[in-house]
Amino acid sequence: MLNALSVRNIVLIDQLDLALDAGMTVLTGETGAGKSILLDALTLALGGRGDASLVRQGQESGQVVAVLELAADHPARTLLRDNAIADDQDVILRRVQFADGRTRAFINDQPVSASLLQKVGSQIVEIHGQHDDRALVDVATHRAALDAFGELAREASAVRDAWAGLVEAQQAVAEQRAQVEAALAAEDYARHTVEELGKLKPVLGEEDELAERRQQLQQAEKASSDVAEIDEILNGPTAPTPALAGLMRRLMRKIDTGSTLFQPLVDALDASLETLDRTTDALEDLKREMAFDPGELEAVEERLFALRAAARKHQTSVDGLVEVLEKYQGDLETLQSGESRLKSLEAEENAARARYREAADILSAGRKKAAKALSKAVEAELPDLKLGAARFIVDHQSDPERVAATGFDQIAFHVQTNPGTAAGPLLKVASGGELSRFLLALKVVLADRGSAPVLIFDEIDTGVGGAVADAIGRRLARLASGVQVLTVTHAPQVAARANRHLLIEKQMVEEGAFMRTHVRPLDKPARQEEVARMLAGAEITDEARAAAKKLLGAVA
Repeated sequence: MLNALSVRNIVLIDQLDLALDAGMTVLTGETGAGKSILLDALTLALGGRGDASLVRQGQESGQVVAVLELAADHPARTLLRDNAIADDQDVILRRVQFADGRTRAFINDQPVSASLLQKVGSQIVEIHGQHDDRALVDVATHRAALDAFGELAREASAVRDAWAGLVEAQQAVAEQRAQVEAALAAEDYARHTVEELGKLKPVLGEEDELAERRQQLQQAEKASSDVAEIDEILNGPTAPTPALAGLMRRLMRKIDTGSTLFQPLVDALDASLETLDRTTDALEDLKREMAFDPGELEAVEERLFALRAAARKHQTSVDGLVEVLEKYQGDLETLQSGESRLKSLEAEENAARARYREAADILSAGRKKAAKALSKAVEAELPDLKLGAARFIVDHQSDPERVAATGFDQIAFHVQTNPGTAAGPLLKVASGGELSRFLLALKVVLADRGSAPVLIFDEIDTGVGGAVADAIGRRLARLASGVQVLTVTHAPQVAARANRHLLIEKQMVEEGAFMRTHVRPLDKPARQEEVARMLAGAEITDEARAAAKKLLGAVA
């Protein structure tokens, strides 16, 4: 319930602290006293649109604070917790309006957005008036109202869960289909690349090995002519070894005849021949080591050039070709396994759609039954509200192809105000007075089925009197047995039904300095006098006082 309302510097209200009670409270007063200002202030605290014109003249800002007491399991508390706002005590909504048009919003002294303030406020307080375009006039609320009346919360929850499962399945199918389509689009290129690189068989580190071997072979090729020249000198037709060996044999024969003169020369020649032999052996070793095969160099260069050409084609390094090959091999595997996975996911999507349709069918059947019951219940309230010839119609449209979290039903409240006239949406067909009475009848029927804990009615009795006003008063009193009701009224029959009566009046402050709006709780005598004023008008007569006493006594 709304425990307290505090207003500072809003239009004609300079300072107002109002304590409120459970049950039904009426606010009365002469036209222009400030009843609408009080509701505008409350609307601001509930997240309504800010307006610089609300700030009292000469002030930099105005402020409205609403203190609300909520049950521990009220949905608004869940909303607060979801936004990391403490909710262990009363919920305090505060709005500051600045004269330059800026506003600031707070919940339990924590800064919040105006949209969050509005979401919380709308779950706690509903304001209904002749020209109100919110609450039950809003078609967006009609489906939820019907579900609450038909006690279809479990069925609606099952549809939401089935819808969430279907959406998840659809997303999985869409993602997998995109992967398969991408793989299909690149299939030819992938197969060509796998075939090309599969034949090439790139190996990590191979480029460095081939480059090193190529350098060795090129060096060997360049040195081969020098080796051949040395071999020609040492082993060719003009090689020195045979000539030196022949000379040494001739000299040794001379030594054998007793001549020792040539012995030093023979020793030198022998040493030279040994050196030549070692030189020849070293040459043979070098020739074996530098064994050069022109075919190997050609093969190495061809392999190296092929790898580098492939790397340029695929815009990667030679080592990167291994990863490219693996990627396209994976793409082909994805295509093969992906098509199978897609079929499996499509089957899951069909199963999820079947579950959704089953749940939505059950909910739709429940709504069809609830729609008839709601129409009947509302129409039972209409005769006493001088709408006996009117009809209340729950327009229930079902489209099995529609997939939404709320099911495939569209719900709208329509009315027919007179026989022979066309039925249509509440806001378009009903006049201001009729609209307020239709809404009252609807709220009475829905009061114990998910209603907001605080209901405010702004002059819904305008244009009616007598028995109709009394019927409105009785229904407001019935509502007040389950929720807190505040009503602004000009009807004494309505005012007499309240548990508490607040008088809104203008006061002159400091001998004409300024006017302000004041709210005064009325005791029993003062209340009787106010009801008499409402009955009599400008001049309160004894007859009006007697009628007021009788009226208050009749409803006591």
